[in-house]
Parts: sequence; structure tokens; C-alpha cells
Amino acid sequence: MVKSEERLLAAGLYVLSLFFPIIAPLIIWLLKKEESTFIDVHAKEYFNFFISYFVYSIVAGILSIVIIGIFLLWVLGIAALIFSIIAAVKAYEGKEYRFPWIFRLIK
Repeated sequence: MVKSEERLLAAGLYVLSLFFPIIAPLIIWLLKKEESTFIDVHAKEYFNFFISYFVYSIVAGILSIVIIGIFLLWVLGIAALIFSIIAAVKAYEGKEYRFPWIFRLIK
């Protein structure tokens, strides 16, 4: 059973990432990864998501030369926002969430 504090911090990890993309999730993860495997799992999933979407954004930025990249940047931004909100809700419910279309580099 996941404690309410763990659920709140895991959900906060995603919500704060909308305003402070690297710093806030990293602080929460470093402070709580030893105490909570739930937070550890969500933080690793978030950073895998961040790395993947950063790579996708670079590719879309390069493709902006051909115009299609501008559309892809918009799609990536909207997808990142929607997936972050879904992940925050799932974390608050005490469930694990797996982002679609990401590389799982951090295990």
C-alpha cells in the first residue's frame, strides 16, 4: 500500500515538472529515492520521458527547415502536457504509469 505522502510527492513531481522541468523532479527524487520505491519508479519514468521528448524535440527542430518540424513541435508539446497530467493523476491514485513512445534508458 502506497502512503498518501508518497502519492502526493509522485504527483507533485509531474506537476512541478511543468514549471521547473529538471530541477523540481530531481530534488524530489534525490530526497526520497531511498525512502520510497514508488517515488523512485515515477522519477525514473519521468526522466526517461524527459530524455526521449528532448531527443524528439531536437529532431523536430531540425525538421523545421522542411516545415513539418513546426507541426511536430506543437504535437510534442501538447503530448508532453497531456501525458504529464495523466501521469500526475495516476501517481496520485497510487498507480504506476508508463509513458508511451519513450526510451527507457534509466532503469
